[in-house]
Order: sequence, then structure tokens, then C-alpha cells
Amino acid sequence: MDHRARVRLSKRMSLALRHEPHRLGLTPDRAGWVAVDDLLAALRVGRDALDEVVAECDKQRFAVERGPDGADRIRANQGHSIPVELELPAEVPPERLYHGTGAAALDSIVATGLHRGGRHHVHLSADVETARRVGARRGGPTVIFTVAAAAMARDGHLFHRSANGVWLTEAVPARYLTPGR
Repeated sequence: MDHRARVRLSKRMSLALRHEPHRLGLTPDRAGWVAVDDLLAALRVGRDALDEVVAECDKQRFAVERGPDGADRIRANQGHSIPVELELPAEVPPERLYHGTGAAALDSIVATGLHRGGRHHVHLSADVETARRVGARRGGPTVIFTVAAAAMARDGHLFHRSANGVWLTEAVPARYLTPGR
């Protein structure tokens, strides 16, 4: 499968697992898991294509594991707009984390901080380069915010880390943010 086909399938999988499973007749469990066989049937793709997307996705968006019934299951690692409980334990974050976004959002973020919007969490990166890639998705100039994550944790904010290393928190108040380039 070529790169463009992988990207298209990854987007379809994200829609099915993170945002609109009902449109494809899927019913995730409370933690967001769906039987692999059900997803394959809904997307009308083969297991090899799914495995290739899971393995080749540089963002490691999806997790596949053997479920309690012995069948393989899949879920998105984070970014859901549907109700899910990812069951991630709270973790102590590093001193700093990073958030990349389009420059058009700079003034709003400086004024009010980072908010989860329609998702369950704000997504933060452990390094500047990953934050830059995430922010560049929107096109145009990118701003990288440094998040004083350890200070937030000391002040009682909870952090979780998803299976692919993305740091998650409810919100980042403006006082913990420093805009950069």
C-alpha cells in the first residue's frame, strides 16, 4: 500500500474509532475497544492493510491487543470526541512539555490557556520536534508553547501518558505557558 492509501485508511480508522463509530455500525466498549474483525468488516479492508497502518503510522495512533475473549481488538490511543475511559494512570510529567499549534491561535491561547475543546484532553508532546509536526498539520506558521508541566503537577493538575507517549491533561492555564517559535 502506498503512503497516500495508508493516510486515507488511517483517517477512516480515526473517524471510526475516535469520533463516529456509530456511522459504521460499531459500538466501542467503555474503554474505546472495538473487535478488529468488526472494524475490518465496517471499513471493507483486509487485516494486512490494517496491520500496515498500525505499524507504519508515525504517530502510533492505534493500539491492537488480544481481548479477554481471545479475539484481537483495536482502539485509538487518544483524541476521542466520543465518551471513553482510557484507564490511564496518573503520571508525574517531565519538567517541560510542548504544544504546537497554528499561529492564528496564539492570542487566544496566551489569554485563556489550552482547552480540550470537543476532546477528552489537551495533547502535549515530550519534545519540540513532535510538537512542531503536530502544529504544522494546520498549515501556515506554527507556534510552539512550552508548558511548565512539573509546576502544573505540583499545583494539583493531573497528567496521563497514552500508549504512544502523548501526554494528556484536562487543560493548561495560561500562567503555565510560554510561547516560542
